[in-house]
Amino acid sequence: MDRHLRQFVYGLGLWLLVVTVPAAAKAVKVTSPDGDILVTVSDYKGIPRYSVQYRGETVVEPSHLGMVFRNGKPFADGLVISGSTRDASDSSWEQPWGERRTVRDNHRELSVDFARADRSAGAIKVRFRVFNDGIGFRYEVPKQAGLDKVEIVDELTEFRIADSGQSTAWWIPARGWNRYEYLYNTTPLQKVDRAQTPFTFKMPSGTHVSIHEAALVDYASMTLDQRRLGTLKASLVPWYDGTLVKTTAPFKTPWRTLEITPNAVGLLNSDLILNLNEPNKLGDVSWVKPGKYVGIWWAMHIKDKTWGSGKKHGATTAETERYMDFAAKYGFDGVLVEGWNIGWDGNWAANGDVFSFTQPYPDFDLKAITDYGRKKGVRLIGHHETSGSVTNYKNQMDDAYDLYQKMGVTQVKTGYVADGGKIKRVDENGIVRNEWHDGQFMVGEYLRSVTEAAKRKISINTHEPIKDTGLRRTYPNWIAREGARGQEFNAWGSPPNPPEHTAILPYTRMLSGPMDFTPGIFDLGFNGLDAQNRPRTTLAKQLALYVVLYSPIQMAADLPKNYEAKRDAFQFIVDVPTDWEKSRAIAGEVGDYVAFARQERGGKDWYLGALTDEKPRTLELPLDFLEPGRQYEAQIYRDGAEADWQTNPYNMVIEQKNVGSGDTLTLKLARSGGAAIRFRALD
Repeated sequence: MDRHLRQFVYGLGLWLLVVTVPAAAKAVKVTSPDGDILVTVSDYKGIPRYSVQYRGETVVEPSHLGMVFRNGKPFADGLVISGSTRDASDSSWEQPWGERRTVRDNHRELSVDFARADRSAGAIKVRFRVFNDGIGFRYEVPKQAGLDKVEIVDELTEFRIADSGQSTAWWIPARGWNRYEYLYNTTPLQKVDRAQTPFTFKMPSGTHVSIHEAALVDYASMTLDQRRLGTLKASLVPWYDGTLVKTTAPFKTPWRTLEITPNAVGLLNSDLILNLNEPNKLGDVSWVKPGKYVGIWWAMHIKDKTWGSGKKHGATTAETERYMDFAAKYGFDGVLVEGWNIGWDGNWAANGDVFSFTQPYPDFDLKAITDYGRKKGVRLIGHHETSGSVTNYKNQMDDAYDLYQKMGVTQVKTGYVADGGKIKRVDENGIVRNEWHDGQFMVGEYLRSVTEAAKRKISINTHEPIKDTGLRRTYPNWIAREGARGQEFNAWGSPPNPPEHTAILPYTRMLSGPMDFTPGIFDLGFNGLDAQNRPRTTLAKQLALYVVLYSPIQMAADLPKNYEAKRDAFQFIVDVPTDWEKSRAIAGEVGDYVAFARQERGGKDWYLGALTDEKPRTLELPLDFLEPGRQYEAQIYRDGAEADWQTNPYNMVIEQKNVGSGDTLTLKLARSGGAAIRFRALD
């Protein structure tokens, strides 16, 4: 059946087909609303399987589904399709903050029941939702005999990738000491070992796919383990004792997701992950405030200040008030202060038990600072570093959040600096257990901090986090996360982030949700331009990051004196919003370049950010995202003719020209360069 005929038949309401396949197996099929994606679910040879096609091309070959328990019969084989139901939805919902105000949720749903072929007890449901840009599926295990207490020891989900030998993948390793903070590998898909998600690859046809998960709650994070070449198997991150998931029936797993688009830009415009999460559970969240901030942070990374006490202590009352003066001068919302509380002296990263989350150092007057900020219209942004000692944090959490609530602190950056697999948990018997950052236990602990904070109307920005899976929709006070190599690696990383890093992040890490990357370094040679450690970008590229790497909270990460020294370039950071009416990726290829256009929420102005990797390139960008018939003044910050990240990073041209939606802009980007533009509406 060709595509147009198939869409016609589906339009008659017959888009769920029941067909017969060899060996008397049963199969059911469902397509996306536009007919481009076809999912087939079968019980061939008693094994639950699914496959995915996109525009007639096989993306996922028949792949196993199921799970295995420590006690109890597995859902692995000897199963038959016992029934199926279908549904469809086409609706829209509004984000309280986000890349766009309104999100469309247009999908078709197929729910498939599997039962034991021998008619013994046991049943499992697999629910598929198929969107025009991908699919999500999850397991739903009903209450049943033998599964009152469940310990999952294996999830059998596979992704058998078609044409894997000719596909290119962008990935970081899983189960490593540095969590998600690795440089991305660009390799043939078959060279992948064990990888984190989002895991992005390009097929020979040009089809782009990203595997991830949505709504990760009370379950272990899914990583991907390549078995036979091209077969990526779900590999769940275990508890200390090797168990993957501990739960009780009934239960639902997170959604396993595949974003599928005809090109790289399509991935950037997908809302699939958000749509697979539950709606806001917090009610009125008008107290969650996007915004821009500065902080006593970069000075520590470049060793001008220290986290610990002493002559170079950064978190002092006087220094914080100085930063608040700067923030107020330029209309910034907050000042982040790290190193304010007892515990930073000595080897804090290896001994999180020493932290107090309520007792400041003597040179930091919390009440005086918050009172000062209130007069200036600037809020203090709190900071809690746990060093992975989560029981110590849990024991103090109520008091710590109550203190912040009393002082008017409405946003907290949390940190979990510890090697992967070295989270310190003290169990009910007083025994220390080491857990992974992305195991089931920590999935719960991260969410605990968010829900406890919400009770005090506090938002959370998690560093060293569990990966984002769209829970910001359900808990809108989970305002940002880290979860990748950020700017600080340019100060001391070995090696620092290469030019391609921020040209890969949008197509990988950023597909999961906002990242607190901390852009905006203006002193690009704090160790000298010849130094190993420095941002490997031009100044214009640092500005472009504010549009390209989405976050509702953006930091102007450099020292105030460096912004004052380049006041003309700093104007873009002063102007650029962090909350958007619309967002649209308009050009890009994974690891090479990217261009985003975003419209300020509740306003008429648009902003554009474009950046490239280590290669200079010229982009021709149509401005058809602008409102037709309206004229705009394009305030352009772009690489100059002599710009080069290595030898001349500061060469930048700032210019204005009038444009409209019918125009095309030509942008010449230097090596590791960029451009940032404000389109100011003229009427």
